Amino acid sequence: MRRSVQSLIGGLSAAVIIAVVCMGIFFVRRASPEEILAAWAQASEVGRIEIACPLDETLFPPEFPPPSFRWKDENAGADLWLVSLDFSDGRERIDSLARQPQWMPEASVWEQIKKRSLERPATVTIIGVSRWKPSRILSAGRITITTSLDEVGAPLFYREVNLPFADAVRDPSRIRWRFGAISSARQPPIVLENLPVCGNCHSFSANGSILGMDIDYANDKGSYAIAAVQEQMTLDRSTIITWGDYKRVPGEVTYGLLSQVSPDGRYVVSTVKDESVFVPKPGMDFSQLFFPVKGILCVYDRQTGTFRSLPGADDPRLVQSNPTWSPDGKHIVFAATEAHTLRTAGNAGKVLLSPEECREFLEEGKPFKFNLYRIAFNEGQGGQAEPLAGASFNGMSNYFPRYSPDGQWIVFCRAANYMLLQPDSELYIIPAEGGEARRLRANTARMNSWHSFSPNGKWLVFSGKPDSPFTKLYLTHIDGKGESTPPVALDHLTSPDRAANIPEFVNTRPNAICKIREQFLDDLSYVRGAWEYLKSNDYEGAERQARKALELNAKNADALHYLGLALFGRQQTEEALRHLSEAARLKPSDSEIQTQLGVVLLSTGKWSEAVSHLQKALQIAPDSANAYFNLGIALSHKGDRQEAMKCWLKTVRLKPTDHEAHLNLAMALSEQGATEQAIEHYRKVVQLKPDHATAHAGLGMALCTKGVVAEGVPHLSKAVDLDPNNVTIRYNLGVTLARMKRHDLAIPHWQQILKHDPRNAEVLLCLGISYAETSQRDQAFSTLNQALALARSARNDALAAQITRQIEHYKQSKAPVHTGR
Repeated sequence: MRRSVQSLIGGLSAAVIIAVVCMGIFFVRRASPEEILAAWAQASEVGRIEIACPLDETLFPPEFPPPSFRWKDENAGADLWLVSLDFSDGRERIDSLARQPQWMPEASVWEQIKKRSLERPATVTIIGVSRWKPSRILSAGRITITTSLDEVGAPLFYREVNLPFADAVRDPSRIRWRFGAISSARQPPIVLENLPVCGNCHSFSANGSILGMDIDYANDKGSYAIAAVQEQMTLDRSTIITWGDYKRVPGEVTYGLLSQVSPDGRYVVSTVKDESVFVPKPGMDFSQLFFPVKGILCVYDRQTGTFRSLPGADDPRLVQSNPTWSPDGKHIVFAATEAHTLRTAGNAGKVLLSPEECREFLEEGKPFKFNLYRIAFNEGQGGQAEPLAGASFNGMSNYFPRYSPDGQWIVFCRAANYMLLQPDSELYIIPAEGGEARRLRANTARMNSWHSFSPNGKWLVFSGKPDSPFTKLYLTHIDGKGESTPPVALDHLTSPDRAANIPEFVNTRPNAICKIREQFLDDLSYVRGAWEYLKSNDYEGAERQARKALELNAKNADALHYLGLALFGRQQTEEALRHLSEAARLKPSDSEIQTQLGVVLLSTGKWSEAVSHLQKALQIAPDSANAYFNLGIALSHKGDRQEAMKCWLKTVRLKPTDHEAHLNLAMALSEQGATEQAIEHYRKVVQLKPDHATAHAGLGMALCTKGVVAEGVPHLSKAVDLDPNNVTIRYNLGVTLARMKRHDLAIPHWQQILKHDPRNAEVLLCLGISYAETSQRDQAFSTLNQALALARSARNDALAAQITRQIEHYKQSKAPVHTGR
């Protein structure tokens, strides 16, 4: 009995089956590597195969697990590929056939490859053919790979973040940390996750015994955890310090970002008294812009439990940040430049800013470049900071310095501007004392950063994102001359839906950390979460976090405050008032609670009660621009326009960028006939908010009122462009054009209004007049008669009389009839 084709195919595993149809009969045979190689030896011109991973001349550490070989074939007809490896030992090749443009050797095969390529390059040839005609070579590509004698010899600790970054800030519980050896074929275990507060930069002592990590404990952005490394670690209140304790000033916030534990584990250095551009950006690839603009270096001594600034790196005229220790702990290298004050003040306690607050950098492209400096530590006494040659004043931004463990080299990032997540960021290396900077060969095509040396100094791990929104990890070998090898992708360590960053080799065993647990979460932690949700207008998330806080502490005034705001955002006004009132009762000296309670009362029309709470807010905080602004609204509703204007004037003095206060002032001044002053404030609004339709309309009308029609009309036109469905703005533009005798330009606006409101007798009257003034008498009389009928139907005698007079006027006119033909 003849075997079926299916049974023949099912019994084959090592070779690819080729089927040919001839006279209705299937003939099946194997495509062998020998046949393809023989054809390859005779081939002349073939298509190109680009081997994307690994790259040519890649050097693998000896403990590396089987990598994935991936390639792109320019010949679309290729659907079968031979992967052939030749070795310098002269022994047999290793061949494998692949039906997809990728191949991963089995573990046993990979071990053979590593042994036979140890310090001797192996040649990898990939040949593309068609399964139907394997003797015809379609394409080919070739690289060499080598296995190093140098082990990495240390596990890796790194963070995985969900994107876009604003989501991670709003819900940090999805951020997780992994720890394990690069030799693992699977992802290392997750050792820390579900942390409902933000955990950020981490670092270890040189011997791997101490871990330091930024932790937003108790709603304190400057909180920092320092704990001994153990298999089962616990982060509790006893492990937490706060950088805010350095010369604490009420109302002043310290974030303590980019902290670093000293090699001996005794000290931690960080930036304090700091302020940063930290703003979300659209898209997934680079969804945040971050860099500090203010700050000095501060050192915490774990032995004495004290904080002190580092002399020579504590100049308030500069921003000094991003410090790193020399391996012997005797020097610190840090990034610095002239300090900058953001245009928008009053951001205390706010980490993630708005695009509007950072417009000078996001939209206007204001440059901001860092230089690297080196300073002696001197047991905390500091010294004179000196620019580091090769990494300073080179027209670029230089940041993230890292010493090699032998103290011979410094690898740092260089970009055109800013810091962190810069698409053009590349890794450079210089001698530790400074010198000529050399670009590392290991750089990927886009964004290279977050680097760390292995304890033996032979390998450097770093993050990059050459082809994906999600940052990946890469490895490169650094030799004694500071030369690097092509990057090795650590795809086996990372998740496809997370950005991997802050990788650090830890000088310990791979199972030294199995689990990190937190035992510091309390009502304050959930309050912080509620605030982050509120900043993103996620009222449901804010309500959820605030209620969790209240479950732990029913008398937490901040939780009641944020719950009230969340409920107000969800239009549950009465319940919002109840919680805000209770918050104000528990914390009567909190100006912000009094202000927000006043705002909610405003929304319900309770003007007098709103005034009372807003005035109390100002008694507590006399410089609260927000309280003055809302008090002005409340007083205006009560009919006290003069006092309202005084409040708004106070608002813009305290906060010159408050465009809403400028707008309210402009409109109030216009009503009082103070046109010159109104124009001044309207101009300020359109300067601050170029796309504000109401401001353009108001400015246009005010200018026209003053007789500056040539300037006023463009603003009115701009307002119509910005808000084309706003009948009032369009009507005012039409009236202005008609008064200028530009009835031809006014007519389209009357027609547009009538599309939405065809029975508007007043607009029909305007259209009729414009028709008449442009000699379109038939259309004029038809439109005016229609307007008259509507006015009479509405019993609007005054308007009907006005229309009648216009009709009579045009009947007596001798202007010729113009039909428009």
